[in-house]
Amino acid sequence: MSDKPKPVSVLFAAGGTGGHLFPALAIAEEIKKIRPDARIDFAGTKKKIEARVVPRKGFAFHTIWISGFHRRLTADNLLFPVKVVVALFQSFFLIRKLRSTVVVGTGGYICWPVLAAASWLNIPTVVHESNSYPGVATRALAPKVSKVYLTFEATKKWLPKLDASKIELVGNPTRGSLGTVSREEGARFFNLHPGKKTLLVFGGSLGASAINSAVEKIAGALTASNIQIIWQTGEKEFERYESKTSSNIWVGRFIDRMECAYAAADAVLCRSGATTIAELTRLGKPAILAPYPHAAANHQEFNAQAIVDAGAAVMVKDDELQAKALSAVKDILLNDGTRKAMSEKSSRLGNPEAGREIAKKVLALSN
Repeated sequence: MSDKPKPVSVLFAAGGTGGHLFPALAIAEEIKKIRPDARIDFAGTKKKIEARVVPRKGFAFHTIWISGFHRRLTADNLLFPVKVVVALFQSFFLIRKLRSTVVVGTGGYICWPVLAAASWLNIPTVVHESNSYPGVATRALAPKVSKVYLTFEATKKWLPKLDASKIELVGNPTRGSLGTVSREEGARFFNLHPGKKTLLVFGGSLGASAINSAVEKIAGALTASNIQIIWQTGEKEFERYESKTSSNIWVGRFIDRMECAYAAADAVLCRSGATTIAELTRLGKPAILAPYPHAAANHQEFNAQAIVDAGAAVMVKDDELQAKALSAVKDILLNDGTRKAMSEKSSRLGNPEAGREIAKKVLALSN
């Protein structure tokens, strides 16, 4: 018998938001480290973040014609049944073409047609759920897939009818590039001074109006206190805030190299999605967390509260940002003792090996 390992072809279905996409990229990077010969492909939609980011990361990207279902009557809703049928056929032929040996979904509506097609073809399938409250795709696919990987123990209660042998608590994978950049290199990437205290601001790949509005209000006071700002506005609001760019403030639609942003930052003002929490705790970054108020089952507030209870962050809700953001930021950035203590507590919560452990499990399924 030959000792040559069996070919591995992994297809990821992920996208819509960075919170769905980046865990998939983290797992893919770890698979390539373990099996450099593995074929890695991504399926997604052509107008969302995955279409831009995946090719830049060096992975093959394939588009599927699918979108979410809106609660109100829209033209997209009228097309939805047609899109579902087309997406299933596209997924079926893509999986056959790639000779996929395992298919992994990490969230978003792209997951359903791709993983459904894979399960019909009797190919091993995995769903990874990063949030405490599982999304629609996870709840729909969980009974059909081979394995369901969870980040939070509390998620199990939302999947009460699922066979316990299918479920594994594995944590949330983070990008392998995190922690590989020095503070000096990170600051230079944004043309900022490496010796100044720096606040990183972002609201996810789509941006956050409440956070942007609050930062606009406090930016002058922060720079007057010798604090720099790296500010990702999101695509929709970039033009509104672009004029705030200065020698102490970097403003951009999107940060492609988050490893540089985190490296330069002493504290972070952001939402509290599961992927963001995993990245903050992996790097031990003190945070001001503003949970997205319309998240399903209010899971972002639950995520934030867990970090606050551990002493690694403070929580400021959207309706409090205008009044409390400035003091919250300054209390952390201008107090070395507070910042160091929060950083140490944050690091204790991190799980930097989650991506590698999931990659091993995916490869085992592939074989």
